[in-house]
Amino acid sequence: MNATETFEQHRSTLIGAAYRILGSRSDAEDVVQEAWIRWSGVEHDTIDEPRAFLLTVTTRLALNRLRQLARRKESYVGPWLPEPVATDPSANGEAAAQLADEVSMAMLIVLESLSPLERAAFVLTEVFGMSAPEVADALDRSPAAVRQLVHRARSHVEARQPRHVVDERRHREITERFMAAAKGGDLTALLEILSPDVVLVTDGGGIKQAALRPIHGADRVLRWFAGVLEKPESETIDFELRSVNGELAIVATTADGLDGVIFVTVEDDRITALHGIRNPEKLGAV
Repeated sequence: MNATETFEQHRSTLIGAAYRILGSRSDAEDVVQEAWIRWSGVEHDTIDEPRAFLLTVTTRLALNRLRQLARRKESYVGPWLPEPVATDPSANGEAAAQLADEVSMAMLIVLESLSPLERAAFVLTEVFGMSAPEVADALDRSPAAVRQLVHRARSHVEARQPRHVVDERRHREITERFMAAAKGGDLTALLEILSPDVVLVTDGGGIKQAALRPIHGADRVLRWFAGVLEKPESETIDFELRSVNGELAIVATTADGLDGVIFVTVEDDRITALHGIRNPEKLGAV
């Protein structure tokens, strides 16, 4: 197997690592392209473990890119949510679909709350099965420091994960009820399926209208939806259920094309979280 074939064999793994660290499909692809350039310039006969070597290079490049993203986020308008990737049969790019099918939006959002090193250590250890010494080499830290990073990250992830998520069938039923109530302007029906402590997070990036900070509580969320539904343009929006990041999501479209994606978290038959991405710069893979 030549150098190009070796790299292509691991490309989807590398994009998967970069996507989890960065939360952006487009940035992940850029990072992997940089990794290819680095790979092209090394003596391949001296590398015993190409996968570990490529994951190390990709992780370092992703952490550098993450610093650039941090500067962009400082001036970002409103909440920053990860970039979704369609995983339905009609989605363009089989590799992209396979990748995102393994990375739920909920997990990406939790990973966003970790420090860059915690995120990288968690992804390399928990997802890709690298040993502490291998991760230590990738992050330029000691194995003991890596174990601490992974421990903190794992504890944080476990604490932030939804506790009583319903099964896929029930999730579809609740999501369909939410979609029908929103489309029909039935606020009473919406209130019935919203948890009292529901949180709504919307990402418009300053390009599309969205709430500038998370909205907490059923009453406040309901008032926000009431304001949106009163606008004339709401009548022209169509909703459909599609697979995005391996889970059922609401995809909104207008005559102008894709308008946004809404991820619905359902626990104990109530909606506990809504995450909507409207920034058109983040919808290219949907």
